Amino acid sequence: MKYPQFFDSIESIELKDNLSAFLGTFEGGNVEFRYVDVVKSAGHSCPTVAGAYLMTREGLKALYKDQLPVRGEIFVSFKETAEDGVAGVIANVVTQITGATTTLGFKGIGGNFVRHGLMEFEADTTSSAKFKRLDTGQSVEVVYDPSGIEGHPDQQELMQKIMQGVASPEEKGSFGGIWQERVEKIFNNVDQVITIRS
Repeated sequence: MKYPQFFDSIESIELKDNLSAFLGTFEGGNVEFRYVDVVKSAGHSCPTVAGAYLMTREGLKALYKDQLPVRGEIFVSFKETAEDGVAGVIANVVTQITGATTTLGFKGIGGNFVRHGLMEFEADTTSSAKFKRLDTGQSVEVVYDPSGIEGHPDQQELMQKIMQGVASPEEKGSFGGIWQERVEKIFNNVDQVITIRS
């Protein structure tokens, strides 16, 4: 499986998953998600998928400080409905990493390890996403804004030619390359695109 090389340089997200420890899935319950993992599930890499990954990574860093975030013990809120814009795409990435879902998640074992009911939409927040620890009640709000990271000047024209079915194989390859260049720039400018509100 070949993919852009910069995927491998992106900082991963490490968590503790008590369910996986209980069931002997990962030793000690330690689990790691890399950007390429969420890309495989999403089926593509774009500013939205990158943003969902960054919001989760940076939000959990702020929320847990020097501790490992605990998968399945994080409540996530979004201001949009699940059908609005790219909210569903973002939520799917967040679910993959945190385990939080609305109604489709794991129902638990003897009242433990419950994953459903840990995500809400149309929440009272002005941020892109809000992450809350179930054990302490602490929360952080994360704002993601990649608008300052501009795409290549040829991006729009090449996209239109591809959508119209008139692009050459070289133009198609060029479009994919410059599309991922913008994604890479987003990861290289985390402080510019991510704002944390405690």
